Amino acid sequence: MAEIVIKDVRKEFGDFVAVKESSFTIEDGEFFMLLGPSGCGKTTTLRMIAGLELPTSGEIYLDGEEISQKPPAQRDIAFVFQMFALYPHMNVRKNISYPLVSQGMPRDKVRAKLAEVARILGIEDILDRPVGSLSGGDRQRVALGRAIVRDPKAFMMDEPLGALDAEFREHMAQELRALHDRMGATTVYVTHDQLEAMQMGDKIVVMNNAVVEQFGTPQEIYDKPATMFVADFIGSPPMNFLSFSGNLASGDTTVELYGHPMSIPQLREGASGDLVFGVRPEHIHLATDSPYRGEVLATEYLGTTQIVTIDTPNGEVKSRIASDQPAKMGDRVGLAFNPSTVTLFDKSSGRALKSALNEAVLHG
Repeated sequence: MAEIVIKDVRKEFGDFVAVKESSFTIEDGEFFMLLGPSGCGKTTTLRMIAGLELPTSGEIYLDGEEISQKPPAQRDIAFVFQMFALYPHMNVRKNISYPLVSQGMPRDKVRAKLAEVARILGIEDILDRPVGSLSGGDRQRVALGRAIVRDPKAFMMDEPLGALDAEFREHMAQELRALHDRMGATTVYVTHDQLEAMQMGDKIVVMNNAVVEQFGTPQEIYDKPATMFVADFIGSPPMNFLSFSGNLASGDTTVELYGHPMSIPQLREGASGDLVFGVRPEHIHLATDSPYRGEVLATEYLGTTQIVTIDTPNGEVKSRIASDQPAKMGDRVGLAFNPSTVTLFDKSSGRALKSALNEAVLHG
């Protein structure tokens, strides 16, 4: 398998810019997620790595070799599509073995590889069935089998679970991650589902409007969002934003929200004007002695926890608290924040201010 390096890659379709200068590295053996909303450029990026699109500028390296202008057949990359792209006139056996047969591999070796792949995917009992009679999950396994039978340097997967229902999709996500762990393959996976990305990925690139907003591990992206977009896109419910205006200097450890000082991680840079105090719902605690108060607008019971929506002087927030903690509509409650969990943003640029605990850095 191989490391993939994306260096200042840009893609234009006429006057439309699909991907602006993007740079990141996919380590050998990683399960790497390209995450973002529809139209953000993630699939175009995947297709450029695979060779299905050529970049307008920039460089792509696979296993140390520059491949940005090479055709797909010369890249040793397997592609798994969302809609399976199987040959309907062939049975499962012929679909999986087709890449090897087309390469002229001897029959005994084809049979050995087919048996190995079928065992890994647990599809030995359906090898002679026509693909049209298979369930969505089995079709996806066949599509994966046709990809992995070649032992390519890397796998590209474009929302391969998108056509499955929610319950089976979660099951297949677990299977796919387990398959990756057994094979140790370099895998690049496109999704718009942040839960899927957080569940499966070793690293995540978050894209928006053709730009890489942030690159890091799932925990880094969740705990230290580099921009307001990332903070809002990742998490359910997403990060709360409390707007305020002020002047902050490097070294500050408090901000003032509606006349009340609130502790924050020590800032490494100053800022002024319209700012945003960001905090995750699970990091907002209801405290009777807190001077910063709001009114409960709604509660949503979720079993062991509940989501409480609170109207504050700086806007609505959602708090995730224990389900047995008293909170009902109309209550006046105090809100407490752990400073280590707070992120401050510049509202105009949307980027996070650097602090002693939040060294989030924009990439791309």
